[in-house]
Amino acid sequence: MTNIPKLLIIAGIALIAAGVIWMFVGRFISIGRLPGDIHVEKGIFTFYFPVVTCIIISVLLSVISWIVRYFMK
Repeated sequence: MTNIPKLLIIAGIALIAAGVIWMFVGRFISIGRLPGDIHVEKGIFTFYFPVVTCIIISVLLSVISWIVRYFMK
């Protein structure tokens, strides 16, 4: 049996846990409006690029990926 079913189950549990945490913690911490995110408004034009938010999400996903790979050996 391959490890893919175990990986999918772990990924599903991790996504559910992340959703529940985000649902409760998201009221207090605004993840999309961190210092360092680029936000420009000029008249009717609005540009928003969440630089710091993308970096934090990338680091978190890298750590989760490392943990999954470590325990799947």
